[in-house]
Amino acid sequence: MNSPAVIEALGALAQEHRLGLFRLLVQAGKEGLPAGAIAEALDIPNSSLSFHLAQLSRAGLIQQRREGRSLIYTADYAAMNALVGYLMENCCGGAACAPEIAATAMCRS
Repeated sequence: MNSPAVIEALGALAQEHRLGLFRLLVQAGKEGLPAGAIAEALDIPNSSLSFHLAQLSRAGLIQQRREGRSLIYTADYAAMNALVGYLMENCCGGAACAPEIAATAMCRS
């Protein structure tokens, strides 16, 4: 992951509704959630939700798929892991990280 992509991702997450939305999608796992369920869970109007979803999508943090007439949103775990990896790079001063740090640095969903 390069610096401009990291800045865009962190910028997208630096807003209360988008951070909550991303965390909700991480918790939902690979199944994801339809837009209506996200709006209801976060108590966000659909027009605002669309804006926040677009911001997270543009930053590469979420993905969208169509199931029938519904749009299902999921967290992009590879992008999330890349972001965390970038932030944790050289976290132990260039030495091998302690196993507990390495084990918690990546999501396995």
